[in-house]
Amino acid sequence: MNVPVVENTPPAVMGGHLLVQCLIAQGVTHAFGVPGESYLAVLDGFHAHAEQIQFVTCRQEGGAAFMADAQGRLTGRPGVCFVTRGPGATNASIGIHTAFQDSTPMVLFVGDVASDTRDREAFQEVDFGSFFGPSTKGMAKRVERIDDAKRIPEYVARAFATAMNGRPGPVVLVLPEDMLTHMVQAQPLARIEAVEAWSDPGALRRLREMLLQSERPFVIAGGGGWTVQAAQALQRFAENWKLPVGNAFRFQDTFDNFHPQYAGDVGIGINPKLAAHIKSSDLIIAIGPRLGEMTTSGYTLLTPPKAQQTLVHIHASAEELNRVFQADLAICATMNAAARSLEVLTAPNTLPWEAWTQAIHADYEANVRPQALAGLPADNEAGVVDMPEVIAVLQKHLPADAVLTNGAGNFASWVHRYYKHHGLVKGHKTQLAPTVGSMGYGVPAGIGAAILTGRVVFTIAGDGDFLMNGQELATAVQHGAKTIIVLLNNGMFGTIRMHQEREYPTHISGSYLNNPDFAALAKAYGYAGVRITRTAEFEAVLLDALARDQGTLIEVMLNPEVITTRGTLSAITAAALKT
Repeated sequence: MNVPVVENTPPAVMGGHLLVQCLIAQGVTHAFGVPGESYLAVLDGFHAHAEQIQFVTCRQEGGAAFMADAQGRLTGRPGVCFVTRGPGATNASIGIHTAFQDSTPMVLFVGDVASDTRDREAFQEVDFGSFFGPSTKGMAKRVERIDDAKRIPEYVARAFATAMNGRPGPVVLVLPEDMLTHMVQAQPLARIEAVEAWSDPGALRRLREMLLQSERPFVIAGGGGWTVQAAQALQRFAENWKLPVGNAFRFQDTFDNFHPQYAGDVGIGINPKLAAHIKSSDLIIAIGPRLGEMTTSGYTLLTPPKAQQTLVHIHASAEELNRVFQADLAICATMNAAARSLEVLTAPNTLPWEAWTQAIHADYEANVRPQALAGLPADNEAGVVDMPEVIAVLQKHLPADAVLTNGAGNFASWVHRYYKHHGLVKGHKTQLAPTVGSMGYGVPAGIGAAILTGRVVFTIAGDGDFLMNGQELATAVQHGAKTIIVLLNNGMFGTIRMHQEREYPTHISGSYLNNPDFAALAKAYGYAGVRITRTAEFEAVLLDALARDQGTLIEVMLNPEVITTRGTLSAITAAALKT
């Protein structure tokens, strides 16, 4: 008797719906974007699966891409962004560039022209392979076009794997609009997990020998790919070997800033004493960072191609090792595997550098103590706000798991220098800041973090920085996200003005700003808006913001001389003016 064979054939589904099902299979709960007619079938898929995944409607593609970047940093899995062809993709490119240089996993989906109009310079057509150009100098790790809807599961799975494995980064998938409407019989592939690359045992033995031969070792930790477990293992390694640990530029939550072995932020405006310690170190162990221009103070703390210090460089991508700095020992390992390997290296009972570590931490503590605003009027005069005291109030009242975000500008130096992160070692990523120096990042990244986590989110912005993506306050209100924004209004592009006063002190041009009433603008969007001019006003306003159900923008009227007075930012401004 012949038994009929029953084939488990999936039902036919439209390509756009299949794509959404693939995202759900990868664990995606939110996708950020600006709707476009080129991917209407995907939007219909979000409608069909609204209980499993939410499409967050943003106001500009750059803001949407920054929210996806924040998603990638917070979750360790690719942030997801959808934009339309041409203008939508070019607007989103700032987020791709940021994710690439900051090593953030992300997938950007771009709706494209229909297949039968391709290569005719059709409406808003762009050659995305050339535009995003995957290379060591490009903006994406991979750029692919899906021409066959049946292969959507393959392309999505590969995009997630590429974004997470090795050095994390962005992937671009191009979606012809006609492909998305094809009916196909296909199913999503299983959830992709990042592959762990373990340290070579022989290299670990060599590293231990190098430590035993050292007198002044120093650890620089940062870069992408860190998990809570990796951060905790790093702390145990540092404690076992009594090592001083500095966090790479804008990765200040990698190692607990309250730890007695914390050395400080190795980034823009580095504490001069910390810079001197790094230069005099005889062994640098860099775990995770690329050792780029900002972390190395313009390639002066370590000088390429061969640093004066003995260099151990641990990175998840073999392509990054020995690319700029020739390391004395290069170890290709993911951060979780590397840290867990390091924590089991046995240390001797006594180490010759314990006093060195204690001195470095003491220098850090001295550098974060508020200093007088030299050369400025007294604090009781309007416009002279004591920003170190403002940061102290934030430290006092923000919960330990609060997410802090910022874009780029002189204003960010206040939180970078004075705010202490418990960070990943306590279970939460708490800093979202672009190492690439993208203005306009902080506001949308904060909104994305609020939507994703529900935690307290604090953003510091400048007047020029805010107006690049301030429209996303409408996104926050629409999706019920609450953030607290402190906007420092000094009527200028502060960083540019600082450099102008160094290079062309009598020819100030293009850096003045004629600003709106930011508090009133925030109210128009549905945020609470408050303006302060004195330090003493800030604490009560912050407490009100924390208690309020809606988001709050606190406009701080800041004396323009704050950025140009050496005593104000001390080492921060002084170092920047010397470089």
